[in-house]
Amino acid sequence: MTVRLTPYINLEGNAREAIQFYEQALGAEVLSIMTYGDMPEMSNTFTDDLKKLVAHAKLQVGGTELMFSDAPFGSPIEKGKQVTICISTNDVEESKRIFEALRQDGQVNMPLEETPFSPAFGDVTDKFGVTFQVYTEIQN
Repeated sequence: MTVRLTPYINLEGNAREAIQFYEQALGAEVLSIMTYGDMPEMSNTFTDDLKKLVAHAKLQVGGTELMFSDAPFGSPIEKGKQVTICISTNDVEESKRIFEALRQDGQVNMPLEETPFSPAFGDVTDKFGVTFQVYTEIQN
């Protein structure tokens, strides 16, 4: 089992622009980009413009990664949530354990559940006001 912490940058519709900027500025390599339109169960609920927004992207910068997404529905990002910490594991049970520990006296923003990009993903703000995304990597 592995556990990794990754900065997760949430933007308001300009994630692609930011990704291109970091490719140039930091020599980042794009590992993956998924748009909201790439998510079949959600694509009917989005306009064509929203389908083009980044739902999840991963960049390699040297020996570390950065993750990005656009806020869905063009909603403004709450102060303090533009950068969160993504905790990645390769084990669903460990993701559940971490999520449950962080939610104690905190707030669940998105329940830990299966998504098109992860077998267990959720978003939680702990009792200190720090927001974490718990992300389980898909096993190949």
